[in-house]
Amino acid sequence: MSEDIYGPYGRDASAPDQPRSKMPATDQPRMRMRQVLARLGAQRNQPDAVLDPLIRTVHAHNPKADTSLIERAYRTAEHYHTGQLRKSGDAYITHPLAVATILAELGMSEATLCAALLHDTVEDTSYTVEQLQADFGAEIAAMVDGVTKLDKIQYGESAKAETIRKMVLAMSKDIRVLVIKLADRLHNMRTLDHMPEAKRLRIAEETMEIYAPLAGRMGMQGMREELEEIAFRYINPEAYRTVTERLAEIFERNRGVLDEIEKALSALFDKYRIKATVTSRQKKPWSVFRKMEAKALSFEQLSDIMAFRITVDDIGQCSQAILLNC
Repeated sequence: MSEDIYGPYGRDASAPDQPRSKMPATDQPRMRMRQVLARLGAQRNQPDAVLDPLIRTVHAHNPKADTSLIERAYRTAEHYHTGQLRKSGDAYITHPLAVATILAELGMSEATLCAALLHDTVEDTSYTVEQLQADFGAEIAAMVDGVTKLDKIQYGESAKAETIRKMVLAMSKDIRVLVIKLADRLHNMRTLDHMPEAKRLRIAEETMEIYAPLAGRMGMQGMREELEEIAFRYINPEAYRTVTERLAEIFERNRGVLDEIEKALSALFDKYRIKATVTSRQKKPWSVFRKMEAKALSFEQLSDIMAFRITVDDIGQCSQAILLNC
């Protein structure tokens, strides 16, 4: 029993010359047990190593954020998803953790991140909404319940995307529920390779018709573009590969010219004391392909593949930048 009590936490057996405590012999075991329990408790309260990137992202947006509730939500989700695996073979907890991290990168609140970590527990485990509400409060429970209800929408072949989008909007009383659902879909799309081919195509088509436009309507343009690009890759892999390769060739061929234009624009803004960041960019493959299809154009007929993004601090400088480039 003494070996179990002391283990790696007790006195170092390899150092017999350690000073012994002057405490009475009858009190020493009791004190040592308290020390062991205290150390174990402290160890349990430390964030899991896999949780560290999420916590760092939260603090990057809000250095004063209290992450104790997030850590507790993670431990709860990890417990209830124990033994569950994704199609990739990874532990299921990696999915809600990834969803929460996507949302943390968007600067979402601690409550939203907790709901993201717990978003599949009610649907896929024995954890109930009532238990969740008792453990985490009505706000987080309502978000998880909302995501669970969205997951139950059936996307029949005859259902029009616009109708589905209206259903989603009508069902969601809290905009955060939709944001969680979009992050959930984004991570599922990022890991779509592990699904059977027929299911990959169905999910990609749903994403292109429903979730990408919804992200756009909510002002989440970066997420919309990523959803479109991944969906395009699965829906029309040959076209995706062709367009991607052509764009890469054009970008590489014109890299020097783009650098020169960036420097010229930056010098112009510096001259007029406008604090601006200039970056060259090219259109995404899906955007290029969609334009070619809609206007019956060949790749060579496209004239706006490359562009420059100018970022300034305020509206006044934005107006000045526009006037300078007119």
